[in-house]
Amino acid sequence: MQDLFESGRIIDIILGLVAAEALGLWLYRRITGHGIALSNVAFNLVSGFCLMLALRGALVDAWWGWISLWLTLALAAHAADLFRQWRSLRTSN
Repeated sequence: MQDLFESGRIIDIILGLVAAEALGLWLYRRITGHGIALSNVAFNLVSGFCLMLALRGALVDAWWGWISLWLTLALAAHAADLFRQWRSLRTSN
């Protein structure tokens, strides 16, 4: 188990699960016409994905620039998600 963390492979597994979650949401919506639209959670998923990549970089002692890049991209995706949600609230009132 320690090797999973030290090598960063635990994050690879989690990233695979996030990708499977996105695919599952998309397939369910496409097949049934119900459920959450992927466009409603895409920025959230991207933000989490980028945070996981930053964590992976920290676990494997990657160059600080890569970690900074992933954190910045996570912030941008999070901000975009907030902006999208805020805008949809303003248009619904």
